[in-house]
Parts: sequence; structure tokens; C-alpha cells
Amino acid sequence: MRPALLRLLAAALLAAAALPAAAQQQQAVRIGFVSTERIMRDSAPAKRAQSQIQTEFAPRDREMQGLSAQLKTMQEDLQKNGVTMAESERTLKERKFDEMNRDFQRRQREFQEDLGQRRNELMAQVIQKANEVIRKIAEQDKLDIILQDAVYTSPRIDITDRVVKALDEQK
Repeated sequence: MRPALLRLLAAALLAAAALPAAAQQQQAVRIGFVSTERIMRDSAPAKRAQSQIQTEFAPRDREMQGLSAQLKTMQEDLQKNGVTMAESERTLKERKFDEMNRDFQRRQREFQEDLGQRRNELMAQVIQKANEVIRKIAEQDKLDIILQDAVYTSPRIDITDRVVKALDEQK
């Protein structure tokens, strides 16, 4: 099972187990819900992080696109003119193409790894800020439990808009 689904089931079981005890004490369990996806899509810190990633990696992306176009041109030239070339010339060009292709593949992997690592770093900061805001809202509203990423929730318990608004107000 997916970790998010397991967390949801565990939270639901905990909430269900707490309900009879709460009924005995004549206190209702107060539940809140937060959509992590909406926070990561709609909040200002998440948008700033995404913009920062694009700014940081745009030059390397353009470079990779240029190398890809160069490889494509070389491949087309080999396919088009390879038959009419001298054997030594064709072998030399094929070797150069293979070398460039290996270098391109290596650089592409490094680019993807660096991009993923940077995205994870920046998004972890956004999540940390969001968790702080969620805790404050939970304390203010005296919520007993906050669920994330449920299949269905009533809009009555959804505090995502408040979290996004609070994040947007932070500097």
C-alpha cells in the first residue's frame, strides 16, 4: 500500500478509536484536513521555490537542449551521408557520435539528479513552513488531529485555504 494511504488509514483508525472515549467524556474529537498538493501548488512559498528552480536550472536546460539538437543533427548526417562516406570517415564520425551521446546521457542524468535534489531541498523548506502554520492553526482551533491527503473530506474540516493564506502572508 502507498504510505499516504497507510497514514490515512492509521489516522482514521485512531480517530475511530478515540470517538467512543470522547463520547463517554462528552467531548467531540475535533478533526482538521489539509491538502498537501494544494499547498505545494497554490502557496506563495511553493511558487517562489518553483520559480527559483526554473531560474537556477534554465541555463543547464538550454545547454542540454543544444547538445540534444547537435546529436540529432549528427545522427541525421550519418544516416543521410553514411553510405557515400569513406569507411574511415564514417567510422570516425560514428565514434565521435557515440562519444558525444555517452557524454550527453551522463550529463542528462547529472542534470536530473541535481534538479531533483534541489527541488527536494526547496520543497522540504516549504513543507516545514506549512507544518509550522498547521500546528498554529490546530492549536488556535483546538483541533485534536489533522489529516493529510484524504480521499474525501467535508469542506467544513478543510483548513487548507487558511494554511495557504497564512503562508502567503509570511515573508
